[in-house]
Amino acid sequence: MSQKIQILIIEDEQSIGNVLASVLNSHGYRPISCRTGREGLTMAASHCPSVILLDLGLPDMDGNEVIRALREWSAIPVIVISARTQEKDKIDALDYGADDYITKPFSTGELLARIRTALRHTLPVSSTKSFKVGDLMIDFENHQVKVGQEMVHLTQIEYKIVVLLAKNAGRVMTYDQLIKEIWGPYAGSNNRILRVNMVNIRRKLEKNPAEPQYIFTESGVGYRMNDVG
Repeated sequence: MSQKIQILIIEDEQSIGNVLASVLNSHGYRPISCRTGREGLTMAASHCPSVILLDLGLPDMDGNEVIRALREWSAIPVIVISARTQEKDKIDALDYGADDYITKPFSTGELLARIRTALRHTLPVSSTKSFKVGDLMIDFENHQVKVGQEMVHLTQIEYKIVVLLAKNAGRVMTYDQLIKEIWGPYAGSNNRILRVNMVNIRRKLEKNPAEPQYIFTESGVGYRMNDVG
């Protein structure tokens, strides 16, 4: 199963949310949706989407407050989709930390182009299309991970961690480097969530997680992807 790029939709009008989800699904993305700002912040933290589509007129809090709260810990690209057309509204959203602003109504083509632009600034880029060590193979183009002939299903965060380590294979990535790359420059330095994800990754990739073959722990420093084998 390929690892689809996950996009979070924060939109209180269900009909618009459904249209956005349908468009994303039909173009190979994996949408997740919610209808309030607080739920959106919770889902951003738990799912670590690649892009957030945000309406400003939410029932529980203004969309700009969602952006402000998000920017305290994350650099996930935010594309505002709003009926507010005044220049001041756009400037305010961008000043709060939004990456882009689309006014309703908008075309499917425009939305997809803005998403592609946002992704170019956030997804790992590599000149190679895949990585292989031992029985582990990572297909960067198709977002697939295999061990031997078995396809491995990773969560979005797990996949990003594995890709980042693979693209720096042989090099120690510190806890802080990994946290900032995955959760953004505003993330804190508590590495507990990173350790939890690593436990799950090793359970899925390693024959014996206690004696890993692929991802090694550099005690007190970080992790290193094996580049020999």
